[in-house]
Amino acid sequence: MAAHDTRLLLLGAVALFEPVNGYQIRRELMSWQVDQWAHVNPGSIYSGLSTLTKQGHLVRHDLVDGGREVAVYELTASGRTELDRLVEVALTTVDLYDAVGLHVALGLLPLIDRPTAVRHLSARLRALDDLLPHLEGVAGSTTAPPHATRSMALPLLRGRAERAWLVEMLDDVRSGQLFFRDEPFAWAPTQDDPGWQMNADRERYRALLGR
Repeated sequence: MAAHDTRLLLLGAVALFEPVNGYQIRRELMSWQVDQWAHVNPGSIYSGLSTLTKQGHLVRHDLVDGGREVAVYELTASGRTELDRLVEVALTTVDLYDAVGLHVALGLLPLIDRPTAVRHLSARLRALDDLLPHLEGVAGSTTAPPHATRSMALPLLRGRAERAWLVEMLDDVRSGQLFFRDEPFAWAPTQDDPGWQMNADRERYRALLGR
């Protein structure tokens, strides 16, 4: 996983649940199975949070909660700016060989508003439309070895499949489906989901922070 994708993942997780402690972020990301599809080492999550704090993108509060010390994280203004930048890069940059950034950004769609989502996804569609003719030419080449042209058929098929998916995705967003920033969020997790405890902890952390 590229470093900028890891930054996006951690900043996004904090933004979704802040104020939130490091263990909660680790548990939530592991429930997303990021160790499998994003190849994130669970132990690297804590060092990543520390790095982002040193860079000024996160602020760390050391609280005493129920008699125990806990480190709680929130986004700073620069962290929000960096998050927005990374989401834009991930949604608009087409890489048919590595879609990790796209998958991370899609999981963070509730953090951006609907017009921004339409703008970024439309830019991605234009980028795909620019790329596909090139891939078609390479895959249909008669000057390269047969095994090379055959191998290029795979990214071409991926690109065509992504384009079909992206057109449907844009239709959904434009028609009012899904949920985005500053919109009512009708979905709720099941009663046994750890997210309920995270929400209770968040309210307690806010109280400890005087919010």
